[in-house]
Amino acid sequence: MRAAGLVPRPWTITANLLTQLMNSVFADLPTTVFTVMSALARECGAINLGQGFPDDPGPEDVRRKAAEAVLDGDNQYPPMMGLPLLRQAIATHYAHHQGLDLDPQAEVMVTSGATEAIAAALLALIAPGDEVVLFAPLYDAYLPLVRQAGGIARIVNLSPPHFRLDADALDQAFSDRTKLVVLNNPLNPSATTFSQADLSLLAEVCVRHDVIAVCDEVWEHIVFDGARHVPLMALPGMRDRTVKIGSAGKIFGLTGWKVGFVMAAPPLLKVVANAHQFLTFTTPPCLQEAVAYGLGKDDAYFTAMRARLARSRDRLSAGLRERGFTVLPSSGTYFLNVDIAPLGWTDDIAFCERLVRTHGVAAIPVSAFYADSPVCHLVRLCFAKRDATLDAALDRLDAVVRRAA
Repeated sequence: MRAAGLVPRPWTITANLLTQLMNSVFADLPTTVFTVMSALARECGAINLGQGFPDDPGPEDVRRKAAEAVLDGDNQYPPMMGLPLLRQAIATHYAHHQGLDLDPQAEVMVTSGATEAIAAALLALIAPGDEVVLFAPLYDAYLPLVRQAGGIARIVNLSPPHFRLDADALDQAFSDRTKLVVLNNPLNPSATTFSQADLSLLAEVCVRHDVIAVCDEVWEHIVFDGARHVPLMALPGMRDRTVKIGSAGKIFGLTGWKVGFVMAAPPLLKVVANAHQFLTFTTPPCLQEAVAYGLGKDDAYFTAMRARLARSRDRLSAGLRERGFTVLPSSGTYFLNVDIAPLGWTDDIAFCERLVRTHGVAAIPVSAFYADSPVCHLVRLCFAKRDATLDAALDRLDAVVRRAA
């Protein structure tokens, strides 16, 4: 006999009423393109070069530290701001790698991934009516979070192949009403890094308009060809007006761990922490202990990691060019982009659907990273894969250019 509490109730709320009851920011949001393409990859038995994750398990010593911490460590609530061990490791890490002088007690916080850090920063720092400058292509979480906080987005579209900042475009986007700017550097999906000139230009504009910068720098360790990441926080006038965000998932290729970092001057971090405490509150202590260990790894680890990924980038890039694809430069991240216009395509969404269904390779249409969904002719591919995976994908892509010809 069915328990009384489990008897199904007739559905009495109409679709129209349900829409009225929902938060308009999220009610009509489509499923993210990453979820859609990964589902298509599984459905079609395709090789997934769409979603950005490596196909190796990550550094064994870091994973072993997490396992040891589960078995032998404390598995109860850690402090809301993060384990002191990890906060100190974060400060030490960034002092060594980027020359930043951070107080681990007052200027460093641990979050459940960088997206949670971004959410905490935007919800904490934006008041209804504040204008927020965003650069497109942009990570798809930014715009809904800005709108949820009541902010008004001013979007600056960046143009391929170099996606550089433009002084005139910045002058049009920034005003006395601007509260915040969000910068993703290195930039996903363009796979580009902002130059010193770009960063100096943005810093000057931020200082002139008294604007806070939220810097999504999760790809900071994944830069190539001898480049070094320059944090916006280090530029003149930016130390006390920057919220810097990092990601252990990107640093160690452990994307499922969702351990993020927030670094900011005490007045900014305090209000961001207030938002964080009502989002996830804290992060598994075993992962925090392992990340603290990993951040202390010597320079050779980070050098070898970059070299390995650069080799994969070059392998995929060379293979694509041999097959007739036009490949854009990639100076950072796990990604590179191909221009499909020379193949006679102008619609990247249609191309990606054809690619996964007909040729068995999943990719991401770059138009998904623009708020106004322009018709676009760029497609993003992830190269953080084993040689065998990349080679198998290239074999399947052989027919794409031949068919276009």
